Amino acid sequence: MLRRLYHDQPASFEFTPANLAWAKGQMTKYPEGRQASAVIPLLWRAQEQEGWLTRPAIEHVAAMLDMPKIRVLEVATFYFMFQLQPVGSVAHIQICGTTSCMICGAEDLIRVCREKIAPAAHALSADGKFSWEEVECLGACTNAPMAQIGKDYYEDLTAEGLAKLIDEMAAGKVPVPGPQNGRYASEPLKGLTSLKEFESGRRQYNGSVQRAVDLADSIKRIDGTEVPLLTPWLGVKVKAPAAAKAEAKPAAKPAAKKAEAPKAADIPAAPKKPRALKASRKGGADDLKLIKGVGPKLEELLHSLGFFHFDQIAAWTGAELAWVDDNLEGFKGRASRDEWVAQAKHFAAGGTTEHAERVKKGDA
Repeated sequence: MLRRLYHDQPASFEFTPANLAWAKGQMTKYPEGRQASAVIPLLWRAQEQEGWLTRPAIEHVAAMLDMPKIRVLEVATFYFMFQLQPVGSVAHIQICGTTSCMICGAEDLIRVCREKIAPAAHALSADGKFSWEEVECLGACTNAPMAQIGKDYYEDLTAEGLAKLIDEMAAGKVPVPGPQNGRYASEPLKGLTSLKEFESGRRQYNGSVQRAVDLADSIKRIDGTEVPLLTPWLGVKVKAPAAAKAEAKPAAKPAAKKAEAPKAADIPAAPKKPRALKASRKGGADDLKLIKGVGPKLEELLHSLGFFHFDQIAAWTGAELAWVDDNLEGFKGRASRDEWVAQAKHFAAGGTTEHAERVKKGDA
């Protein structure tokens, strides 16, 4: 399925202060130079904040992680958990349409969504409060049919029950998630057949539902102030900036230094054009086609930009590489994706590759 960015994009994106502290904390999980491993958590946090994943959010995360924008876009468009178009301001409803749920009435739930929200999936309701889509198996087959609404599962649904849930959410309520037919968890519909001795001592809700009720954020946008920011791998517990500011009190004497939000890599500098040459040096240009990913057209384009030699490419900084990526008309992002700098360093040092040998023989 082809997934494209939405045609109408906001002008900018910024994490809330608390979400920014959370994001930087996630980046510290990884060794220096490996912050790109945090790309999925940061994209997910951006979506939790805004409801959907915008182009400015993708570019903001790319800058934080010092990643080429195309790399982050590849992640965002690959995983269907990322919403690339606006979703309802109140809730986005994901109806499971796989075998168990389909047999048990998922089509009726989809009909309700078409009637009460919008005729087509991913379209906003007339008031902009709701959107919906059909998704693959969500793993609650025993409680079919079910839907994920916001962060939680609503199970054992009927068409009438789903319609009621939508009306309650539209009225500003947050219905209790979990089974909607009186079932406690995923026990048989006729009641427990074993472990009955534990039935009398159990809590009001099962563990998942109890947690959802305690947090009360099923359909809430996440701004980072909900709970303390946890970074156990650093041995510190960081309060959200807004909460910390509200609790701050004048100290009568110098206090011990408070834990600060974990620091992470700074946002890289703006793209900068590398130093170019008007023509190749004496002896002629290097065969840039030896670099995997560079064909005759790209080699010609590189020459027009003033790049003729491996050592030129090998010397590009991160900001210079970003400039090249942005100026490869028709091939944007290629230099980073194919790691031209690393390849050029190898060739500048006199090395070769299997690909290069095939190019020399005319086989590539």
